[in-house]
Amino acid sequence: MAVRMKDIARDLGVSTVTVSKAIRNHSDISPKTRGRVLRRIKELNYQPNLAARTLVTGRTYAIGLIVPDLVHPFFSEVAKALARVLRERDYGLLISSSEEDPALERDEIERLLARRVDALIIASTQRTAESFRRIREEGVPYVLIDRRFDGLTAPFVGVQDEEVGELATQHLIDMGCRRIAHIRGPEISPALGRMAGWRRALSRNRRAAPPAYIVSSRSSDDAGDNGGRDAMQRLLKLKPLPDGVFCYNDPIAIGALRAVLERGLRVPEDIAIVGCGNILHSAFLRVPLTSIDQDSAGIGEKAAEMALSMIETKKPSAKPKTILLHPTLIVRDSTRRE
Repeated sequence: MAVRMKDIARDLGVSTVTVSKAIRNHSDISPKTRGRVLRRIKELNYQPNLAARTLVTGRTYAIGLIVPDLVHPFFSEVAKALARVLRERDYGLLISSSEEDPALERDEIERLLARRVDALIIASTQRTAESFRRIREEGVPYVLIDRRFDGLTAPFVGVQDEEVGELATQHLIDMGCRRIAHIRGPEISPALGRMAGWRRALSRNRRAAPPAYIVSSRSSDDAGDNGGRDAMQRLLKLKPLPDGVFCYNDPIAIGALRAVLERGLRVPEDIAIVGCGNILHSAFLRVPLTSIDQDSAGIGEKAAEMALSMIETKKPSAKPKTILLHPTLIVRDSTRRE
């Protein structure tokens, strides 16, 4: 016979409400009581009846995550951190990809709403706020991560993108680079912020930012190395050549590095390169890549905590919260000049 919550409560001499709060990590009970309950749950291998719990609480204990690319290391790190925090609170995570397609993102939002998730966390590809009005109509809390856009005031967790651009560009200047180009990303808030930071650092150091030194990558996702290679090949046609390049993200930077080496030039002696994202294999490239760490795990953790808080309060904040984490420079051989 399956162990029931009231069996655990009777064994420990507490109420079923106390057992329920211990399972949900509620703050109303003491750490000592919570520990007793959780130990007994483990001893008896108790498995909550999710359907019954949903009927009682009105929650599904599931949160939906929609990202543009499931393969991109940045979003996979965010999802990993999200899942870890949610697991500790007995929530599940449903993950979906929009594949950088606004229409597909809207479809995925509808699917997750139909599954009655308790909250949504979205790295959005949208250009308007219409989809988010639809979420609000359903009364479902949501948090934007990494990307935000004009016309929508919403809870947000991301990195200081202008600081990313400034940090990378200032490092190239400190390494002796004088002609610093930028391979930019698409028309989304992180790309715009990083380009603004690149401009600001150049201006502060009285360096030029010629239009020809800004090129766009045709791809910024996990296949961005091909786009970065193509963009770098365009920069290699300039005279004089740039001697430093800040790339919107690491996949683009990896492609740029490949193009420089294929040209027979040296990295960093001829052209130094900085990426963004600090993806796991950056240290194992032919020339290990200097990168800006966005604290992807921190973004996932903060987004999970924000979503859970909104679920608990059961009402949207009059002033949505914004959390901006600070980036960190990770120096490797692609900029380290002797």
